[in-house]
Amino acid sequence: QVRLIESGGGLVQTGGSLRLSCAVSGSTFSGFAMGWFRQALGKDREFVAAIRWSEGSTYYADSVKGRFTISRDNAKNTVYLQMSSLKPEDTAVYYCWGVKLRAYWGQGTQVAVSS
Repeated sequence: QVRLIESGGGLVQTGGSLRLSCAVSGSTFSGFAMGWFRQALGKDREFVAAIRWSEGSTYYADSVKGRFTISRDNAKNTVYLQMSSLKPEDTAVYYCWGVKLRAYWGQGTQVAVSS
């Protein structure tokens, strides 16, 4: 059974940084495209960032471009989201997403940015 397990959320002040991690278990990491989505209270879930398996190309939502960095450590079966210059509007539950034949979701981790 494939599981995506997030960690690293928390409370941070405006301008601060956090790093989210997502570990994949139950399957080889090889071939997984990975990414992050977020959902603020009362809003739809939205795309944040993604990284391909093959060449490691990365993609970002305009709202986080230049502030967030997605990366992966294939030896550790883990994908990261380094978040810097955080703003109150980044407050949301962040979900790890992986796709390999089908999509998988993590349980979510809360990020709160205080003004």
